[in-house]
Amino acid sequence: MQAFTQHQGLVAPLDRANVDTDAIIPKQFLKSIHRSGFGPNLFDEWRYLDHGEPEQDCSGRPLNPAFVLNQPRYQGASILLTRNNFGCGSSREHAVWALADAGFRCVIAPGFADIFFNNCFKNGVLPIVLDAGSVDRLFHKVEVTPGYRLLLDLPAQTITTPAGESITFGVDAFRKHCLVNGLDEIGLSLQYSGEIRAYEARRRQEAPWLFVDLESA
Repeated sequence: MQAFTQHQGLVAPLDRANVDTDAIIPKQFLKSIHRSGFGPNLFDEWRYLDHGEPEQDCSGRPLNPAFVLNQPRYQGASILLTRNNFGCGSSREHAVWALADAGFRCVIAPGFADIFFNNCFKNGVLPIVLDAGSVDRLFHKVEVTPGYRLLLDLPAQTITTPAGESITFGVDAFRKHCLVNGLDEIGLSLQYSGEIRAYEARRRQEAPWLFVDLESA
């Protein structure tokens, strides 16, 4: 998993509350057996004027000019600013995969659905919870300032605006440790690979009959 320490990026505003995971990545794309490649289908039903299907070439599809992420000023954005209860609905991890594949490293909102929030940390995306007033002020700044960028510092737990204002945010200590060090659940387990091998060797000595079928396979 890609580690997250500091990141400076362009902010894109998605001024909608209760954005569910089916809007983030529609259900037909869950048929894919791959974990990557979902970026072109992020917000597919809002982003395009036609119906999308898995493995479809999106380069020639008609874009919805009214959708904010299609506006030229937000191309290349890596920080998504949105409203409360982002990521509600089904528990599909594909929603975070799509955001990450589209280049988003952080989502800022007043609140997130629990499962989506947890999935972000497991996939190298930082979800930041700010109070509604702070989010309102950021929406205003993004609207009136083309090219509005934020500097995110996870170790310091700060957001720095172009004007130099510092906004602090909270984050669970264990999740912060994992994200700063690029550790997903597999990475955490591999930190104990020596102990795991030692346990397996000891069990082979203590209960060899448990490994007979495995060894003969």
